[in-house]
Amino acid sequence: MGQSLGRDRLEALAGALRERRSRMEFSSRTARLIDSGVPKMAQKLVEEAAEVAIDAVQGERQRVVEESADLMFNLTVLLTEMEISPAEVWEEMDRRQKLYGLAEKLPKDK
Repeated sequence: MGQSLGRDRLEALAGALRERRSRMEFSSRTARLIDSGVPKMAQKLVEEAAEVAIDAVQGERQRVVEESADLMFNLTVLLTEMEISPAEVWEEMDRRQKLYGLAEKLPKDK
């Protein structure tokens, strides 16, 4: 999958979430998550990240793929709730790439 296709999918998901949020049209699971507020959304995000990590350590490749999709979905729900578009995240990643290179993470201040 190309980089722009992934960006497009996350933008499409965020757009669908914003649209449905305005009409409160969600599946029951998504509606419950949104109604629960940012703290619960953040907790769910941490749970999904932990599942990805555990499955990775256990060498469960397909489970890592599946749980990563859940992680990305939950991240997009949280971002949308906070009125942050995926494009803003991609812009930050692009900025970091220009400063530090493609395979580098932003250095932490110590």
